[in-house]
Amino acid sequence: MTDSKTYTQKAWSLKDLLPTGSKEEMDALFNDLEKLGKDFETARPQLIPAISTETFLNLIDRQVEMTTKANILFSFANLRFAADTQDQNALAVLARIQQFTAELANRTMFFSLWWKDLDDKNAERLMAAAGDNRYWLEEMRHFKPYTLSEPEEKVINLKDVTGSNAMNTLYDTITNRYTFKLTVNGEEKTLTRGELSVFIREADPELRKQAYQELYRVYGQDAPILGQIYQNIVRDWNNEQLGLRKFVSPIAVRNLANDIPDQAVDTLLSVTEKNAGLFHRYFKLKARWLGMDKLRRYDVYAPVAKSEKTYTFDQGVKLVMDAYSAFDPSIAALAKRVIEEDHMDSEIRKGKQGGAFCLTALPTLTPWVLQSFQGKAEDVATLAHELGHAVHSMLAADHSILTFHASLPLAETASTFGEMLLVDHLLKQDPDADVRRDLLFRQVDDAYATILRQAYFAIFEKEAHEMVAAGASVDELCAGYMANLKTQFGDSLEISDEFQYEWVSIPHIFNVPFYVYAYSFGQLLVFSLYQQYKKEGDSFKPRYFKILSTGGSKSPDEILKEAGIDMRQESFWQGGFDVIDGLISELEKIPVKTQ
Repeated sequence: MTDSKTYTQKAWSLKDLLPTGSKEEMDALFNDLEKLGKDFETARPQLIPAISTETFLNLIDRQVEMTTKANILFSFANLRFAADTQDQNALAVLARIQQFTAELANRTMFFSLWWKDLDDKNAERLMAAAGDNRYWLEEMRHFKPYTLSEPEEKVINLKDVTGSNAMNTLYDTITNRYTFKLTVNGEEKTLTRGELSVFIREADPELRKQAYQELYRVYGQDAPILGQIYQNIVRDWNNEQLGLRKFVSPIAVRNLANDIPDQAVDTLLSVTEKNAGLFHRYFKLKARWLGMDKLRRYDVYAPVAKSEKTYTFDQGVKLVMDAYSAFDPSIAALAKRVIEEDHMDSEIRKGKQGGAFCLTALPTLTPWVLQSFQGKAEDVATLAHELGHAVHSMLAADHSILTFHASLPLAETASTFGEMLLVDHLLKQDPDADVRRDLLFRQVDDAYATILRQAYFAIFEKEAHEMVAAGASVDELCAGYMANLKTQFGDSLEISDEFQYEWVSIPHIFNVPFYVYAYSFGQLLVFSLYQQYKKEGDSFKPRYFKILSTGGSKSPDEILKEAGIDMRQESFWQGGFDVIDGLISELEKIPVKTQ
């Protein structure tokens, strides 16, 4: 694929959400939502078991309109805040929107409460006519056993604004202003977390060590504060979900929201624990390549050969587009829309939110992607990953705003598949034995980061919720996390004391409890799908496109069963680990050359 255009790093534009982003534009949306909410409230008397299909569908249409306008406001505020987490105006707008939408949700809550309580016969009659919104309605009814009275639900909505939501905003505000000091070639540099993270993959072992030590020195200084924030988030979660709603466990809340059976998640985590030894074997192999008796935790992502290779943003974009195009030109065309419509923020700036994400505001709008591109190979892989998320959303854009978003575990499918396409493309582009070795090592490094590490985060979260409920201190949580690391790594490497603070540096543990197993789920699923693609070639593509284009309009179980996958079976998850075993076996055949 030839592309004569030059792509440069820049901040994103939010004009497709709000043309000027002015207070007047936002006020107009607030006023529209206020009117829509008042109008919706007048429908309460119509909610009877024998409600006509026409009246019911009209109410859903009004829900769609309110959700659309609320999403515009929320997306604008969140994207503006992510671009500069120290912007006090962005914070104020975010707080206003959270308060307003909580109040609006309270005023319109009567609909979902009535729907959950409706008898099965009438519910089925109405769902049969709901078309693309059927699964949204079906999923809502799954929460019937855990739903409280209307006054109680209203109190919880308002409580969240100044409770767990405020705690999360506080965590983001504190941690995104951190800067880190690192001495490189005799010069002390002041770095963002994104810039510091580059050095954990450095060839110089001392630089890797210093980067990790500095990261956890800064987080460790605030661990008592960040840990208190976490304790309050966990107490809030347990008070509401277990105490009031009567869920059987903290993780069961996320499982139901994902519509993944508890059994499937238990099986995923259990099979992952059983396969930890695969990675122990890999870390011992990597130690030999690095000329070490035993790896340190600092060395997990170390390159086995020193590489100075970097990529301009333009080169990174073109590599990803070429890789996508080799699979199917249509997905490259979709991915390119993100950049061409200025929906990507790839700059490195102080105050900008760390990490990378893709946000889809509406099915009709191209998604927005945030990344701080620094020219390393992993930045190119991150670009492929986040643009994969965008492609997934765009392929599902024909669905309603209520059903186009894939559930969390399936949301990682296109992103992880995109990374694998990139690796394959690079292998074909450069058949050099050293390049092949480096890419294989990177694949297993990434498999560790996405599967084992994330699964053990989830295992820690399960333990941490129990510990907080039993009155554990922040120091005890840190000790619990160290015990988790020692189980995860066994005797394969040495873990220094500062890693006890790693958990307070993981935003997902704070912002979306039990989100993390979705990464393990997604990576193992993609290994399975990618194996099918390698065996079947073009005949695989319709099945893959169907998974993506279904979005969230069916249950994950149904979507995967149509692709011939049963997530409850140990054999399915084990198949993913067998792929990793094959990658490690291939590396073990290469004669070891120490650095």
